[in-house]
Amino acid sequence: MNRFLCAPLVFSSSSLKQRMASPPLLPIPEGGCIEYCDSVDQNLQMVEKGTSLLKKMEISVAEAEKRTGKNAVNMQETYTVYLIETRPVDAASEGTNPVPDSLWRRYSEFEQLRNYLLVTYPFLVVPPLPEKRAEFVWHKLSADNMDPDFVERRRVGLENFLLRVASHPDLSTDKIFYSFLTEENGWKETVFETGFQAKADSRLKALNATFRVKNPDKRFAEMKHYGDELQSVISQLLRVRARAADRLYGVYKVHGNYGRVFSEWSAIEKEMGDGLQSAGHHMDAYAASVDDILEEEEHYADQLKEYLFYADALRAVCRKHELTQYELEMAAQDLTSKKQQREELATGTIRTFSLKGMTSKLFGQETPEQREAKLKMLETQIEEGEELVKERNGECEEFVKSAWVDIERFKEQKDHDLREALISYAIMQISMCKKGIQVWNNAKECFSKM
Repeated sequence: MNRFLCAPLVFSSSSLKQRMASPPLLPIPEGGCIEYCDSVDQNLQMVEKGTSLLKKMEISVAEAEKRTGKNAVNMQETYTVYLIETRPVDAASEGTNPVPDSLWRRYSEFEQLRNYLLVTYPFLVVPPLPEKRAEFVWHKLSADNMDPDFVERRRVGLENFLLRVASHPDLSTDKIFYSFLTEENGWKETVFETGFQAKADSRLKALNATFRVKNPDKRFAEMKHYGDELQSVISQLLRVRARAADRLYGVYKVHGNYGRVFSEWSAIEKEMGDGLQSAGHHMDAYAASVDDILEEEEHYADQLKEYLFYADALRAVCRKHELTQYELEMAAQDLTSKKQQREELATGTIRTFSLKGMTSKLFGQETPEQREAKLKMLETQIEEGEELVKERNGECEEFVKSAWVDIERFKEQKDHDLREALISYAIMQISMCKKGIQVWNNAKECFSKM
């Protein structure tokens, strides 16, 4: 089976690739792509404006491998690395099957890539990474992040993350992302040279600061509230599913007791022995099937978790808009204050209580020369303030325009994905119920032949 053509999670290969190859909606921002090296520049030219990377390159996270080594503080640690494989789409269409280019990445490097994308594209809903440690697990499922089943699900999630980014009309054309896929050595140094970490730290402090926008954009306020509600309902759904999995596991395993009792009973019967023995085998098979069923269910849970984390990404965009709006309002407020100071200085009247007014009463009025010097300084500050307000206003308008286009793209993707995931989950539940009915029909036939 060709792993490159297998879309992750529940979505079919064709439907996922079609959605992920959609045309771009936003212009590439200045500074989003940095100078890297001639080879990256030349290779990235294959991705024309208006296409996504997935139209030119097949991407997969082929396997995971556990390794042991020393960390930054020279302590021994065990960690997992993931093999990223890429190859041109043209090779598959021409019927050739060349050996793909490959490199290994740690989960922390995926985190570094996403943090870079968040800082460079604050107006985009950046796809989330799969969970670092298992959440919303039922009691028989291991919460160990080195558990093979968890590592496999994370591998699928990391592949899904790369496909999401590679299909995005703007993120897919980023040179740092391209080098993450193709340049094993020197990638960390290159991404740090962009200065994204310093921007991330200052932005994080600002986002964590307490501030209230005076004139919030109603659309973003509503979208932020929607993100809160979406995260809440998906969290509840995952908790319900975990409780249901616990009970379902118990019900299936109890059928194993039917099998044991029927087998023991068959040993003391002559005419009915064969029928009881056969019915017992059906019950044993039914009880054993629950492990595969719940493992499949876990993949559906991972799809819901993706949108649980997407809700965070959506709220982050809204929060960044609040910060942009706040910076505009602060610049406008400062400009208004400077203009008022100029008017007061020119007319000699103090409209509001201020330290300047108290100083004038205590120590007398300023000399004409002092007043003239202050007026000159205020004029310069007002000119700078007007430029800053103009700049902040332009940034805010551009942010709103770009962010809203991407939010609309995200909403369309979300509606499609969640609808498909829920339908597939319902089909799986129906199939599971039919299997239970079939087991009891088989048992009934066994009993009828006794």
